[in-house]
Amino acid sequence: MWDWWQKNRPVFFGAALLLMALLWYSVSLRQQERTNMVEGLVLSVTGPVQSGLDSLIGGTLDVWKRYFHLVDTVDVNRQLRDENRDLRAELTRSDEVRLENQRLRLLLDFKEAQEMATLPARVIAEDASSWFRTVTIDKGRGHGVTEGLPVVIAEGVVGRVVRVSDRYSRVLLITDASSAVATLLQDNRARGVCRGQGDKLVFDFVLRQEEVEPGDRVVTSGMGGVFPKGLVIGVVESVDRQEFGLFQAITIAPAVDFSHLEEVLVLLRRGE
Repeated sequence: MWDWWQKNRPVFFGAALLLMALLWYSVSLRQQERTNMVEGLVLSVTGPVQSGLDSLIGGTLDVWKRYFHLVDTVDVNRQLRDENRDLRAELTRSDEVRLENQRLRLLLDFKEAQEMATLPARVIAEDASSWFRTVTIDKGRGHGVTEGLPVVIAEGVVGRVVRVSDRYSRVLLITDASSAVATLLQDNRARGVCRGQGDKLVFDFVLRQEEVEPGDRVVTSGMGGVFPKGLVIGVVESVDRQEFGLFQAITIAPAVDFSHLEEVLVLLRRGE
């Protein structure tokens, strides 16, 4: 203990002297009206140190406040971005529901106008190859679908069922090269056959003397036993009255937009 005291005695004496000096300075500061030389010297020495400490502490607090403000701003921005993304997703879902309701309303109106039974179905796949133009629907033999049934939407004819399983069916579109539909011009009743040709149709076997103009509507004739009479096929896009031959070369623009096909109706035969 004595050794420790001997070793640290100067520190205690220095601290005691500093404390006494501070007490004397405090008492003098209260009693004297004028600044003496010692006080001036103390102010001159301690002023810059206090000013530096004040600037350092103030700068540190400012940086600390800015850091927390920045962290709060980042969190708020992240939260706003998340909310914005959620609202956009909800708006997209609402638009999709609205558009689907519009399509289904058209199908319902068309269904009520038909005399034969209909079966609604959803397109779940399409043929990606360039050889065939078909789509797959989510209704099959278990729902009453059989080969040969016509498939339509409110705008017009889609095609006919060519393959059936218990739950799914494949529909051959009227734009397929192997498809042929007995048709007629709605105005002058000229008959012919519409065949698939890529994204368009060709109207074959219309005699040269028949008056055909672009914009004329083409509908099913009811012949052939597949499509009922009066279903819309499309409109005449171009007419070429060839100089030789019996028939005109007519191109038909389909009424159905096959690139945006989603919901369809299968026309069931009576008794099915």
